[in-house]
Amino acid sequence: MASLFLFSIPLLLVLLVPMISADPDALQDYCVADTNSSAIFINGLPCLSPSQTSAKHFTTSALGKAANTSGNPFGFGVILTTPQILPGVNTLGVSLVRADLDVGGLTPPHTHPRATEIVYILQGKLVVGFVDSSNNLFSETVNAGDVFVFPQGTLHFLYNVGGSHASLIAAFNSQNPGAAVTPLVTFATTPPIPPQVLSKAFQISLKEVKKIRKGLGGN
Repeated sequence: MASLFLFSIPLLLVLLVPMISADPDALQDYCVADTNSSAIFINGLPCLSPSQTSAKHFTTSALGKAANTSGNPFGFGVILTTPQILPGVNTLGVSLVRADLDVGGLTPPHTHPRATEIVYILQGKLVVGFVDSSNNLFSETVNAGDVFVFPQGTLHFLYNVGGSHASLIAAFNSQNPGAAVTPLVTFATTPPIPPQVLSKAFQISLKEVKKIRKGLGGN
């Protein structure tokens, strides 16, 4: 009996890994998002009745234009195919992003807790990279036509080192990959992380903590 129990543990883990590695599978062909619903939901948005759906719910031209890069100090902008702009993507476990970077623009170090990301460079020259859990950096200079992949949950960045605007398309194996931008989740939280914690963690002065917070719009 004990040996059977020990055998069942790794078998159970093998069966569970696919279940927790991406969004759960839908139980129907599609679930076009009812973006006006106030119903409580857990994963995804409530569904429209099939009789209310049409092909228009499964298409968008939102990624055909450049994202706004002026809304942050880093010089980048993104457009994500959320159910609000592509209702048909709801519960399907995938999404696309268009990212644009000004000359010298940076998508700062960040993580996607719920998805692996694969990027296709449309134009420009970028240095991209991610850091694994052993603090190893995997970095490459990529150009138009190149593809790079960031494993789920790893800290990664994209930096425009070319002399012109850069843009890319990124795909995720999640409807809502999430994005924890390291500078913001560290120095611009509400309420703020105690400055003494940040000072000791980053080996900087309290004055420098205050300066960084101010630059990022934090308190």
